[in-house]
Amino acid sequence: MRSSFTLILAAAVVLVVALFMLTFTVRFTEVGVVTTFGKADAGSIVTEPGLKMRWPYPIQNVTLYDTRSRFVKLSSEQQQTSDSRQVVVESFLLWKVSDPLKFYQRFSGESTEAREHYDSANQLLRSLLRASMSEIGRYRLDQLFSPEINSSKLPELEQAILTRLTTSGGANSGGTNLDDYGVEVSLVGITRVEFPEETNKDVFERMKATRQRIASEAESEGAAQALKIQKDAETSAALILAFAEQRAAQIRSEGDYEAAKYLAQLAEDPSLAVFIENIKFMKNLISKRTTLVLPTSMPGMSLFDPATMRSLGEGENPFERSAEATDR
Repeated sequence: MRSSFTLILAAAVVLVVALFMLTFTVRFTEVGVVTTFGKADAGSIVTEPGLKMRWPYPIQNVTLYDTRSRFVKLSSEQQQTSDSRQVVVESFLLWKVSDPLKFYQRFSGESTEAREHYDSANQLLRSLLRASMSEIGRYRLDQLFSPEINSSKLPELEQAILTRLTTSGGANSGGTNLDDYGVEVSLVGITRVEFPEETNKDVFERMKATRQRIASEAESEGAAQALKIQKDAETSAALILAFAEQRAAQIRSEGDYEAAKYLAQLAEDPSLAVFIENIKFMKNLISKRTTLVLPTSMPGMSLFDPATMRSLGEGENPFERSAEATDR
């Protein structure tokens, strides 16, 4: 009984080992390349998923490739734009195995491990992408970074890099065509663009110089405008002053002309003129509501002398009598 169980177990182990050596499984995201004594041809490609049969190693060997897109990132590379600006660019690409046979023939070498084939393809693609990044030299910095919405040419640059990378002889001096490698690149993108440290300093210095130049121009324009305003004000002031002096002279002339009539009348009777001026003086004094104690001997106060007023006859001018007394 024990010997029968041992035989059954041994048979099961042998069967499992045989199945492992004689079969392989292809997932729906994979494609297989079955080589016979290390050789592969068009009939070696297995695309249908499921359990498949094969001859044991070393007669046949199977390499399975994942057909999904793979990611390759290119580290920061310094590039120059068409306006001689240095920029540091970080980019990436997405690729996949499009022709398993060509891919195997190009990258297998002495190894049948898919991981090593991927590493070789990644190295090639990084080299091609690095060479294709020279497309940046066709664009100015302000074309890549524009303040206007949807005016940046970064998408156009990415497409140009993709076209150069995938076009035969475009991205490599040896005329590398990715179709010959069984590789398809579906997308190229730029994740970051920045200035190198020394360029940042130059940009800051240029910005500083530009701001200083603008400030100097503004100061010069302000000084010129201030000088113009000052000259205009001085010219206007001179015109106004000349007009005012002319008008004042005209008014004085008219006043002198009008005053001459009254002066001529007052000259006919000087005592009457003195009397009128004294009346004006008293009117102005009384209108100020000021209390003063003054002697009647002061000019203009003789009208308040009772003796003088009593000695006057009808129609007689007290100042005329005073003038006559003075003459005597």
